[in-house]
Amino acid sequence: MQCPFCNHTEDKVVDSRESREGDSIRRRRECLKCHRRFTSYERLEEMPLMVVKKDGRRENFDRQKLLKSLMLACQKRPVMTTQIDNIVLDAERRVMDRAEREIQSRELGEILMNELKQLDNVAYVRFASVYRDFKDLPDFISALEDVLTQRDREVEPSKVKVLQPKQSTPTIERSLFSTDDMKKKNEGTGL
Repeated sequence: MQCPFCNHTEDKVVDSRESREGDSIRRRRECLKCHRRFTSYERLEEMPLMVVKKDGRRENFDRQKLLKSLMLACQKRPVMTTQIDNIVLDAERRVMDRAEREIQSRELGEILMNELKQLDNVAYVRFASVYRDFKDLPDFISALEDVLTQRDREVEPSKVKVLQPKQSTPTIERSLFSTDDMKKKNEGTGL
């Protein structure tokens, strides 16, 4: 290493210590020419993970952004913060284990949605509605049908209870017709 004082390239390491965080090694060195000491640090070179957005922009992977969006989807749902944190940790591990340093936002969203779907269906639909950018009611209904289809596959047929439709009551019937229609109907039945 080059001495910062005399630019000589030969030195000896006097002391080596790992940093408190464990992410670097601090080395005290002594120049063999001027005998002055200096410190160098060795760190693992990390390539940042990038998320490629739908419009082609690239952003740094942001764990806090994922947490915030999942917390919003799970608001007022019986989902614990630790469960949300575990989803983000699992997604982060999966992404970091990849050989590529870029991931499509669509792929990252699918990872999160699959985990969320197993945790809470309402939170899943909330997240999917924002993530998939539902434009109208049919998009929303399609997501709900997916949830219902999955739920139906998971329910054992022997535990399904078939409900018989209830008879409509006159109060409900009256609310469906105008007063004149009801008078005509009652005249025909003798009520």
